[in-house]
Amino acid sequence: MAVLITGIGELTTNDPALGRLSDAALVLDGSRVAWVGPAAGAPDVDERVDVDGRAVLPGWVDSHTHLVFAGDRTAEFEARMAGKPYTAGGIATTVAATREASDDQLAANLRRHVDEAARQGTTCLETKTGYGLTVADEARSARIAAEVADEVTFLGAHLVPPGADAESYVDLVCGEMLDAVAESVRWADVFCETGAFDEARSARVLKAAAERGLGLRVHGNQLGEGPGVRLAVELGAASVDHCTYLADSDVEALAAAETVATLLPACDLSTRQPLAPARRLLDAGATVALASNANPGSSYTTSMAFCVATAVLQMRMTVEEAVWAATAGGAKALRREDVGVLRAGSRADVHVLEAPSVTHLAYRPGVPLTRAVWRAGVRVAP
Repeated sequence: MAVLITGIGELTTNDPALGRLSDAALVLDGSRVAWVGPAAGAPDVDERVDVDGRAVLPGWVDSHTHLVFAGDRTAEFEARMAGKPYTAGGIATTVAATREASDDQLAANLRRHVDEAARQGTTCLETKTGYGLTVADEARSARIAAEVADEVTFLGAHLVPPGADAESYVDLVCGEMLDAVAESVRWADVFCETGAFDEARSARVLKAAAERGLGLRVHGNQLGEGPGVRLAVELGAASVDHCTYLADSDVEALAAAETVATLLPACDLSTRQPLAPARRLLDAGATVALASNANPGSSYTTSMAFCVATAVLQMRMTVEEAVWAATAGGAKALRREDVGVLRAGSRADVHVLEAPSVTHLAYRPGVPLTRAVWRAGVRVAP
């Protein structure tokens, strides 16, 4: 059944041919957008929803989360707020809890967080494995994720498990573990960072994944300058995520490449790291995405609106840049053209704000502004 959404005061399409429209309407037909344009020219359809001058934009595209997990790291967060520095090693706490959890517990927790995100306007979500770190646990994490999330990434190279030899573990990741998850995932990622995987081992993992036809992603330059950005660009990764500490050469490389710089401001705040240099990247011509990095240790939020507000208020992004980065930018980081945009043929992912303009996302930080959400043409909120 077709649905006409009309009375849109401000429509952000992210389509260069359409731009931002006033007094607009759009038609959802099944899972796709069938028509976009001025309200006066809208066709007659089965159902009509008048949003009474509210702003409408594409659903958020959250291109970086870690939501197949069990356990709690409140104590670690409290210690960090008291001055303890963040290190990669805290991941091991979640690994232990995840291994002990049942499939049903992991699936229920994942669905709870995905539903929470959807109620806030997130309509396309990527999530990763990486809290199992055995062949069996990574395989089940990938399978569970594939049943719920839009995009699934293999992150067996998240951390060397306690007591394991690093080189032997990379052999396992590149061989038996990769084979076990390959049918359930589209992407492979590696935590290329001090305390996790060095450049040589990161490159081994990424090249092995590419040989199996998986797209590449990289966690890079979170805890200091390092090889992550350079490696991502050299290997044609779709995205390098964090990008907190960048040398001039990193910025230049990203500006000249198709690799997206995915910034994770909620994580930077939670770990008391500097915020990523968004303005520097944008001014250089790099493509920037915003994502939540929702995970139990370093960024326990599913609020993309919070990330947008932070990007505007503290990272010197304009509202238009931040909204684009959290929608179309996330789509580019996932190399998708059907989400993050509202035009004829795109997936019917629609986010209606309780506000006349997207500017209110930063103008009224912390205020819940989601009025209604459609995902693939199905209304999921309220």
